[in-house]
Amino acid sequence: MNDASSVDPPHPAKDVTEHAGYRLKRAHAALRGAMDQVLRDHDLTVPQYACLEILGARPGLSNADLARATFVTRQSMNVVLRGLQDTGLVARPDTVETGRARPTHLTDEGRRRLQAAQTSVYAVETRMIRAIPAKRLTALLDDLDRMAQDLEE
Repeated sequence: MNDASSVDPPHPAKDVTEHAGYRLKRAHAALRGAMDQVLRDHDLTVPQYACLEILGARPGLSNADLARATFVTRQSMNVVLRGLQDTGLVARPDTVETGRARPTHLTDEGRRRLQAAQTSVYAVETRMIRAIPAKRLTALLDDLDRMAQDLEE
């Protein structure tokens, strides 16, 4: 058995709570909690909202495309889409002429609900980033993109 204290951390830290990954997860958890709270008023979950947001920007995506874009499994996205379809927020054809992918589109009600929810979610993001000086925000976003790219390689 290895002694964990013999492993050097990736940067100076007294304990795990000072690691970059821990802090990133803490920020993610805080964002998710705040989004959960405001989305309740719109009768949406975070995965449902994410799906509507992506479809608003890129109509016609398939279940698999939406799953990748929203960081959930295809099976989870199928459940999300069924719920959104049952409540009239998205529409998908029952069949397609070629292949199996069924393109998904927002309904008029889906667009309306998305716009209403965006106001609340964007207010959460505004609260989140107001702690970052405006001149540093672009660099932070670039750093986050580079970290994700390095981990995806």
